[in-house]
Amino acid sequence: MTTNDKVQQALESVVAEYGIPGIVAEVEDGDRTWFGTAGVADLRTGAPRQAGEYFHAGSSGKAFTAAVLLSLEAEGRLNLDDPVNAHLPGVLDVNGYDGDKITIRHLLSNTSGLFATGLAPEISYRYATRSGFDEHRFDTFTTEELLRVAVSQPPVGAPGERFEYANGGFYIAGAIIEKVTGNGYAEEVERRVARPLGLTRTRVRPTADSGYPDPHPRGYSHQFLKDGADPATLTPENWQSLMEEPGLPPLDVTELNSSLGYAAGNVVSTTSDMIRFLKAMITGSLLPPAQHRQMWTTVSTEGSYWMPHTRYGLGLFEFDEQATGGRTLRGVGGSFWGTWFFAVGTPDGRHTIAVHTNTEWKAWDPMFKIIEAEFGVTIGG
Repeated sequence: MTTNDKVQQALESVVAEYGIPGIVAEVEDGDRTWFGTAGVADLRTGAPRQAGEYFHAGSSGKAFTAAVLLSLEAEGRLNLDDPVNAHLPGVLDVNGYDGDKITIRHLLSNTSGLFATGLAPEISYRYATRSGFDEHRFDTFTTEELLRVAVSQPPVGAPGERFEYANGGFYIAGAIIEKVTGNGYAEEVERRVARPLGLTRTRVRPTADSGYPDPHPRGYSHQFLKDGADPATLTPENWQSLMEEPGLPPLDVTELNSSLGYAAGNVVSTTSDMIRFLKAMITGSLLPPAQHRQMWTTVSTEGSYWMPHTRYGLGLFEFDEQATGGRTLRGVGGSFWGTWFFAVGTPDGRHTIAVHTNTEWKAWDPMFKIIEAEFGVTIGG
């Protein structure tokens, strides 16, 4: 069985096993290229997934934010070890946070001590249930609102103490970009990342936009709490036990306002463009050597509720070599309502795979199964 056959088999397996409506995978491995699909792009019409589809790349946008800030550092306009108060005085000086101690590096490595932003009542009460989501799916968040949400709950640790995945840190990072440059976040991503890399089908979604260019899959979600569950009781430990029962039909969430993502993840792209982006991040073709080294100076994610067997850099991740049998694999990814994307590649950038599902993250096993099929590794085993 060829590698392509193994990956195709893995795609079909995860669609059947995890209730994923549709999935695509694009591979570049030296001279070998391959594109595979399973499932459908539209549950109503049965239309298949296809190459070139646009999708929301979720928290992959964090890597774009990190790349912009590293570019600004290379120009001498800031330093990653600057405290937040050097650029946004007072924004972090509430609820037990200290803007003189939390640095830009802490924000980008998820080691700031900020709480898990998605658990903020301002977010969970709007989107935690199907009825709430439908009522609020077109709500627009301003940067000021997002900055308030980022610090609306007390710290979970001291700056630099441990890894805790927090979108709020990237909201603050995006605001620093805008303060330092005087330009909008989307404009700086276009100027410093998308245009230099030739990412012609990639952009930060405009605040007022709630759809996608064609072609695109429909997005479907089961990411809701059971009826009667109180979002105020959500914690990183118990949220899975409060989710709605399996077997319910998914909610079509294709059209929604994603301004909640902001600099933590609001990039719309394609598998081809994201492969090009990941290659540049892995090989250092976009950033100077000093900044590239910083991007891949990683911290352990052990003990967190994020992806197992990984270390986190600045907006990207690297699999722990002990979990891959000594192979180094680096990646980027993220989930949002109705979408889950990840891309993984080797350190030379010659072998990469990009995968998208038109539903949000359900478990890590589908990702590991596909990576194992493509790279011949057994993650964690």
